[in-house]
Amino acid sequence: MKFVSICLLLILGLSSAIFGQSYEQLSATDAVSNSLKTLPSLVKEKGIVLIFHDPSCPFAKLYESRIKALRTKFETQGMGFALINPHAQNNESDLTRLRVYINESGLNMPYLIDEKQQWTQAFLATKIPEVVVLVPGKTELELAYRGALDNNAQVENAVTERYLEVSLVQILRGEKPAIPQVRAVGCTIRTY
Repeated sequence: MKFVSICLLLILGLSSAIFGQSYEQLSATDAVSNSLKTLPSLVKEKGIVLIFHDPSCPFAKLYESRIKALRTKFETQGMGFALINPHAQNNESDLTRLRVYINESGLNMPYLIDEKQQWTQAFLATKIPEVVVLVPGKTELELAYRGALDNNAQVENAVTERYLEVSLVQILRGEKPAIPQVRAVGCTIRTY
């Protein structure tokens, strides 16, 4: 019995060491600048919007004009924006391909390579696109919103619920989002 208790404590200790990392410890290569970015370096005064993205996902492409519009509207109000690709590798081929894509698409924001899927695991992301909004808390970053951008991936003109936009407006007013989580719809993130 004593052996089982010791094993359980050891497993709990190891799992908290692995999964208990602070959001602030996350880092990844930015395909745009080819430099290492840490999460704190991306956060602006009011917070950061992280969007899991992959150009090969049709849902991600359907949302790109909305992502650009949201960045234009909220970046000037103190919200940072970054894309995270959980499928790309940190090699010259993927970096070049993504750099060209970012330039041609006009997304023009940091594009992080989540090669070991640490960001994906930290935020429990399962879909592309899926959004995570972090805001400064008393001692560290806090999750304010997670999930879908809106309620219609396929037809932008048919959107009736703008979950991310409403959440960002509420955050900028100093409020917590009324709806902190909405199930994201899109391509499934392949885990390795």
